[in-house]
Amino acid sequence: MTIRRVVLGGSGNVWRWVRQYHRVVPVKETLTIRVPKGTRRRLEKLARAEALTLSQYVRRAIDTEQLISALEDARASLMPAARARGISTDEDVFRRIS
Repeated sequence: MTIRRVVLGGSGNVWRWVRQYHRVVPVKETLTIRVPKGTRRRLEKLARAEALTLSQYVRRAIDTEQLISALEDARASLMPAARARGISTDEDVFRRIS
């Protein structure tokens, strides 16, 4: 590990000590997408409303979509066994666990 002094700010009068580790840090990948006109502005507005950056908001939306997809896959694989036991609705589930 090396420690070096770095100037922060344009005036040159603010100094900070920064630790620099010599190791490989995983780099995030960049994904570029095209969206219909006006979509970026709407997404930025939604992100601001939740105090997130646009990137954070989009990453969260992708994570949420992946979770929903995984839950739907799990439900589809469990449905045949549930139906065989007479469970086909939410009410059937609640009746069993209540």
